[in-house]
Amino acid sequence: MSDPLVWLPFDPSELGEVPAGLRFELFDHTRFTGGEVEVPDSVDEVAFYLPPYMLGSRIFDVVSQMTSLQVVQLLTAGVDAARGHIPEGVTLCNGRGIHDTSTAELAVTLVLSSLRGVPGHVRHQDEHAWRPGWFPSLADKRVLIVGYGAIGRAIEARLLPFETEVVAVARTAREGVHGFDELDTLVPEADVIVLATPLTDETRGLVDRKFLAQVKDGSLLVNVARGGVVVTSDLVAELATKRIHAAIDVAESEPLPAESPLWSSPNLLITPHVGGASSAMWPRAYRVVREQLERFAAGEPLANVMSGAY
Repeated sequence: MSDPLVWLPFDPSELGEVPAGLRFELFDHTRFTGGEVEVPDSVDEVAFYLPPYMLGSRIFDVVSQMTSLQVVQLLTAGVDAARGHIPEGVTLCNGRGIHDTSTAELAVTLVLSSLRGVPGHVRHQDEHAWRPGWFPSLADKRVLIVGYGAIGRAIEARLLPFETEVVAVARTAREGVHGFDELDTLVPEADVIVLATPLTDETRGLVDRKFLAQVKDGSLLVNVARGGVVVTSDLVAELATKRIHAAIDVAESEPLPAESPLWSSPNLLITPHVGGASSAMWPRAYRVVREQLERFAAGEPLANVMSGAY
């Protein structure tokens, strides 16, 4: 019996020393970006599949041909793109530990840039205009982090040195962490709200007209979670009042269409879903994948296993 086959979107040498007892193939996933996909004959031997990063749900079409598949390991923290594509009996693992650093950095960048008026300063620079002014500080702000997984905790760790008060919210309340059922009380008290929650049936549309109406005047909403957590039309309507500010790294439709009203919404900073896209990502990705493959080869329990209604 041959060793289990692993499909990777990069050269196996990037992982360093790989565990014995596994076979590796580099599958050119760029074929998924357009046209028909030519699937190698070895597809029915694949036991461990690592799809490429950020190429959408089409990368899972090939899964139905993987009759020997045991594990799908994602490079993303969110698993919403995989929903409905993973056969029963196949283990799905997310990329927990890969994006904590990069996404937390961007979250703090969006907070500081928005509060200190950096987008306006950039526009003034383009106009060769020197326009000083006073802006809110992050210091002394109450920051509400909605979603207290690995990324949420990484955001908190970076915010605390700025002399902030951080309030954490997760789906399930526990010591030091509030539950989603307390949002109606917590949202009106926050100066900054950072969304870092996975996109699930429970969180889809979480930030809607009612939620936004509870945000106090002058507060900042930052979304580094998933676009579907926020109802776009409700955010556009709220921003039109110029009552609050927002910064988003994600959108319900990506790439964000040129005709989207978000582009021209006031008090809004947009980045193109680059939360995980930094030099910090790949070293952490290689480490997480290598450790998972070591567990898989040894027959040990895998980490980051998704269960229930992911």
